[in-house]
Amino acid sequence: MPLVERELISRIRRLASKRLARNKAGAIVAGIGDDCAVLRIPTGHEALITTDFSLEGVHFRREWQSPQFIGHRCLTRGLSDIAAMGGEPVAVFLSLALPARTPQKWVDGFFDGLLRLAKKFPVPLAGGDTTQSPDKVLADIVVLGAVPRGTAILRSGARPGDGIYVTGALGGAAAETDSFYSQLRRQRSSRDRIGGTLPQPRLTIGRILRERKIATSMIDISDGLSTDLSHICEESEVGAEVWEEAIPRAKFRGREVDLHFALHGGDAYELLFTAKKSTRVPTSIDGVSLTAIGEVTRTKNMIIIDPAQTRRVLRPQGWEHFRQRSSSK
Repeated sequence: MPLVERELISRIRRLASKRLARNKAGAIVAGIGDDCAVLRIPTGHEALITTDFSLEGVHFRREWQSPQFIGHRCLTRGLSDIAAMGGEPVAVFLSLALPARTPQKWVDGFFDGLLRLAKKFPVPLAGGDTTQSPDKVLADIVVLGAVPRGTAILRSGARPGDGIYVTGALGGAAAETDSFYSQLRRQRSSRDRIGGTLPQPRLTIGRILRERKIATSMIDISDGLSTDLSHICEESEVGAEVWEEAIPRAKFRGREVDLHFALHGGDAYELLFTAKKSTRVPTSIDGVSLTAIGEVTRTKNMIIIDPAQTRRVLRPQGWEHFRQRSSSK
């Protein structure tokens, strides 16, 4: 079982201090150890605040994924939201509920994955909460970010004629999860684990898109391209045409993934953004490709065009909570 609460908090504090000793100077005035963290936001900036649940049985399964992967992915979810606004992370907060029989080794692995990613950017773990849960692990990540006043990239900025772009390649995580489920259906057990490739929040790309004033709207692809594009269309009151052949598909086991995974698969954590026709969009930033996949339209619906120029309605089919389905996100 995990350490008692006081000892667990002390352990987390030591781990966070050790891993993040060379963090951004001056961001934290007071962190873990007080009732509240005291943080300093850079002058002339606005705060970005995002929160994301990671729930056992919904977002992850301990028997299928390593604790390091689960911790890494938990923080990725929050950092990716900051990236989608063109911001930079300032501090992270984690509320963690653990069943009484959770091995301390699992808890240490979870924090190892989370803090390794935090160190990469770097962003400090400034506080949170720990509690006991009846039977499942629940992790709620809160990330505080900052962006120069008036420059946050919103979902509502797309205009007819804008190009539609994505970073990286899509569908890899969805294809891996589908393959895992297929093995379970055939064998009823599997020695493999989900999480061969760690998702990476595109913070550098988001910041550069903001600094160069390239993106008119942006969102991260956590729920699937079709679903997240529909969010931009709704908030901007526009439609979209997507070119099927242009969608960059990830490779899984040496082959491009099926179009369905690239269109509707979640957990990509790539960025989907729009840009004016007159804007020169680079083909890559920070070693990651940027691909034009369509155009914003006046009609408020989404259309996908195949190589034969056949047009059909593109419906959001990515992840949506409370909709019945057989597998977890």
